[in-house]
Amino acid sequence: MSRIAKRPIVVPSDINVQLNSQTISIQGKYGQLSRTIHNSVSIKYLEDKIIFLPRSGFSDSWAQAGTSRALVNSMIIGVSKRFVKKLQLSGVGYRVSMTKDNIINMSLGYSHPVIYALPKGISIENPSPTEIIIQGIDKQLVGQIAANLRSYRVPEPYKGKGIRYSDEIVRIKEAKKK
Repeated sequence: MSRIAKRPIVVPSDINVQLNSQTISIQGKYGQLSRTIHNSVSIKYLEDKIIFLPRSGFSDSWAQAGTSRALVNSMIIGVSKRFVKKLQLSGVGYRVSMTKDNIINMSLGYSHPVIYALPKGISIENPSPTEIIIQGIDKQLVGQIAANLRSYRVPEPYKGKGIRYSDEIVRIKEAKKK
């Protein structure tokens, strides 16, 4: 059983935390995030520490307390540092370009270009035609956008062509022999 819910979160001095019954709002230098915490968890904000305690009468209160602590910790990291995912395109003719109004235009070997509109709160850098750097304060949203972009052309196992995470290792299979 995990004991992550028993550890308090130490809030840095440049982060502003507001607690309103079950809703917690966290504001930092990169933005503001808010989340409603499950009813089986009670939250206390004392002396720059956030403490999560289970309420009695719920069978899954410790699990919800651990989940809530992890989510709030990710919110604090996001508003203070931001989350980053890097994608690389590998393949002949695979390119990516950005437009001014947050639209990604990808050439992935299909007969048509793949166009993806970015949601609000996400910024993308394009240092080279084969690299995408996704940044944002919401960990779940950054990861979901990276997964959505990767799903357009998943790396195939024979030549390794496709969109991959920068730290991903694609095992290349041996070709069929006569």
